[in-house]
Amino acid sequence: MESSLLTRTMARVPGPVTVVTTVDGGGKPWGFTASSFSSVSLDPPLVLVCLDKGASTHSAFTTAEHFLVNVLAHEQDGVARRFATSGIDRFAAGDMETCELGLPGLPGTCVRVACAIHSVIDAGDHSILMGRVTETYVSDRIPLVYFNRSFSRPELPT
Repeated sequence: MESSLLTRTMARVPGPVTVVTTVDGGGKPWGFTASSFSSVSLDPPLVLVCLDKGASTHSAFTTAEHFLVNVLAHEQDGVARRFATSGIDRFAAGDMETCELGLPGLPGTCVRVACAIHSVIDAGDHSILMGRVTETYVSDRIPLVYFNRSFSRPELPT
């Protein structure tokens, strides 16, 4: 299958917008934007997020003990763009605070899911970070959704 066809096809599948964070052994924070986040199992409680093997954050996450998934609220698209940009200090804005498991998290998110690394699975040009959920945070915020290569806010039933 031609990769551009798969890319166009998957762009039509809405997904949550997340910023995933961790801290390396030296205390340096790392983070990236992902829309490939999903629940895997209730028993044990597992989630997954996918990370490009060519990403500058790949080594930090595949060797980490923990990671935190921040599911962004609808007005946090600027944060999503910042954590998707290469070659910048993604934490320079100072909007992250210490959250679950002592990891950098974003206040005002819809959801935060703190995980211990369960496994790292080879998946072509990506790695699947499988996390065992240890803590969660849930708010009433409306999520940011990625659909058709742009950010949007879901319509809520009236």
